[in-house]
Amino acid sequence: MNRTLYPFSAIVGQEAMKTALLLNAVDSTIGGVLIRGQKGTGKSTAARALAALLPEIETVDSCPFHCPPDDSDAMHEACLERFSKGEPLPQTRQPTPFVELPLSATEDRIVGTLHIEHALRTGERRFEPGLLAAANRGILYVDEVNLLDDHLVDMLLDASASGINVVEREGISYVHPARFMLIGTMNPEEGDLRPQFLDRFGLCVSVKGLSRPEDRAEIIGRRMQFEQDPHGFRDEWSEEEQSLSDRVIAAREHLTGVNIPDNIVDLAVRVALEAEVHGHRTDIALLKAARALAAIMERDSVVAEDVIEAAQFVLPHRIQNTPLGTPETLFGKIREAISRAMGEIPSTKKSPAPSAYEDDLESMQIPGSGAPGSVLFTFLKKKRMKRCLTRTS
Repeated sequence: MNRTLYPFSAIVGQEAMKTALLLNAVDSTIGGVLIRGQKGTGKSTAARALAALLPEIETVDSCPFHCPPDDSDAMHEACLERFSKGEPLPQTRQPTPFVELPLSATEDRIVGTLHIEHALRTGERRFEPGLLAAANRGILYVDEVNLLDDHLVDMLLDASASGINVVEREGISYVHPARFMLIGTMNPEEGDLRPQFLDRFGLCVSVKGLSRPEDRAEIIGRRMQFEQDPHGFRDEWSEEEQSLSDRVIAAREHLTGVNIPDNIVDLAVRVALEAEVHGHRTDIALLKAARALAAIMERDSVVAEDVIEAAQFVLPHRIQNTPLGTPETLFGKIREAISRAMGEIPSTKKSPAPSAYEDDLESMQIPGSGAPGSVLFTFLKKKRMKRCLTRTS
């Protein structure tokens, strides 16, 4: 059944959440995003809307894993065998997969099923693909991820990090690609994830209801308009949706060409050290998120501003000793870590002096506050105004 989805660009406020989702859309290797917040704050709406924003993908026709027809490294066994023989692979285009994992899903439903009886009887493997196969090259969305059994969460995070799904039963194994963007949403009031699971999400953002009366009135008006005429509402926002979609596509193509200067690497490392996080995932996620931000903002090189913006998504769930900290508390700790790290940035001709970063730090919004001032959305607003002026002139 096809249903009309609420447009991503029509979501009021929640700029931190939208930015985190867009960064993962540009670079799926960031590691997904965990969205924590109260009920009714648009978490599920944003996750589903993102899928409609992404472009169609080229796939091998009738392939259950959506294998790309021209990339042997991303094919599963059967497609790769046909490709290696020089057999022409029928192609088709389809929307970016969006798979929603129900809380009642079993392990076999998630990873797929190997039919042992069939293998014993015929000597051939028979694999029934699961939800990880259906989500390959797309989005896997888990609502209330904190209520899933720990071993299921572990499997999802392992597959998301490795890009493959390995199923083994009675000495028989099957491997297939499982490259997807993992989006998890949860209400902290219903329990939290264990720290070892939190760290595996690339980005994390906290959301809460908007407090300005005019924003809440705008949400009500748009929602009621959408419910009365879903298709008309989407048509009204089609230009904004197409513009945002084009920007994501362009950023993907530009991503690998974005330069990360040595002083920016040093900054990311110092921010991670000052935040007292464990392991090296933080450093890598900081640089990947900053690079994706630079790409979507049409820059050829990552600047300190990008690292500062990325820090509010990469650090909140990794800072130690504040498992139940409020967004404001976490923001204060992140701010302190960045301030200490920036005090040691070497001055070079290719990067601003340390004092030039202070304005960026002052404008940094509290994660999930919905307050204006997001670097990305300030940029998008300026581009939108420029388009409007161009059309009217």
